[in-house]
Amino acid sequence: MWVFGYGSLMWEPGFAFEERALARLSGWHRSFCMRSIHHRGTSEEPGLVLALDAAEGAACNGVAFRVASERADIILETLRERELISSAYLETEQSLALTDGREVGAVTYVIDPHHVQYCGDLPLEEQAQIIATAVGGRGPNADYLWNTASHLHELGIADPDLDWLAERVRALRCVG
Repeated sequence: MWVFGYGSLMWEPGFAFEERALARLSGWHRSFCMRSIHHRGTSEEPGLVLALDAAEGAACNGVAFRVASERADIILETLRERELISSAYLETEQSLALTDGREVGAVTYVIDPHHVQYCGDLPLEEQAQIIATAVGGRGPNADYLWNTASHLHELGIADPDLDWLAERVRALRCVG
């Protein structure tokens, strides 16, 4: 079984894996398009977390993790507890292109665009304003953004929107 990470799964998978590889998913883009009411915000003051939002011609670079077949069921259960906490994500299998040329099917969590927590197309400035102040059960929303941006850089993955957000949120938090 393969699992695709494009946000916190890249830097905190929470499960043992046999192999890790850079991967590309076509037809989806990484976006702060999900209101977080548990991990990075609250029901009263939602934060934002990353999700994969479908878009024609888009692609998302991330990390694919291969897990041992004998551990697949327990890892899938763990992932479901983490990712499906509010049913805003849909568990899908997507085809990934690994950087070594292999194509694999991977468990991939994507946003349900019909879910109440979906907030696609928020302007970047509005995203920054939310991320700068939101705090949830797993800590400040800004930490989530900065950890993700930092790990993308370490992996050599460019994401100009995340870079802009990381700098803007730093500026907002220094002022406020």
